[in-house]
Amino acid sequence: MSEHVVKMIEEEDVDSRIRELAKEIDEEYKGEEVFLVCVLRGAAFFACELAKRITIPVTLDFMQVSSYGSGTRSTGEVKIVKDIDLSMKDKNVIIVEDIVDTGNTLSTLKGFFTQRKAKSVKICSLLDKPERREVNVDIDYVGFTIPDKFVVGYGLDYDQKYRNLPYVGVVEFD
Repeated sequence: MSEHVVKMIEEEDVDSRIRELAKEIDEEYKGEEVFLVCVLRGAAFFACELAKRITIPVTLDFMQVSSYGSGTRSTGEVKIVKDIDLSMKDKNVIIVEDIVDTGNTLSTLKGFFTQRKAKSVKICSLLDKPERREVNVDIDYVGFTIPDKFVVGYGLDYDQKYRNLPYVGVVEFD
């Protein structure tokens, strides 16, 4: 079985929406500082582009989480593989994710940062797949709401391929 990718969201549309999200963050946190926490690996492309366009003071750190263990289906238990290096106490934390589907990971992370005494905790995701939601989680900044399709590009992968595509595409199998 082979696969190919069909464009879903053009590069120019992704770029434009990231600029709009940065502007929304700038306006909401005017006169303050934000702490972006990028969830690796998929959100790295999005988080870096977003951080470049935010004009207020911004700090960026990275964490890696897993909810899959050794299988291919989520266990529902979120494990922190790589924690952030900086303290988030009294900071305006924005969790930056590539895609929200079940909501399990982000719900857990939001609680985790709240326990660490962050001043505020919000979520920014390039993509939202509400049809897959298992846990109700508020996404404060959404790039695009998409249908329940397997997408790649702009950091999202299929078997570690296609992360480098400058657009978001749907994987179709032959």
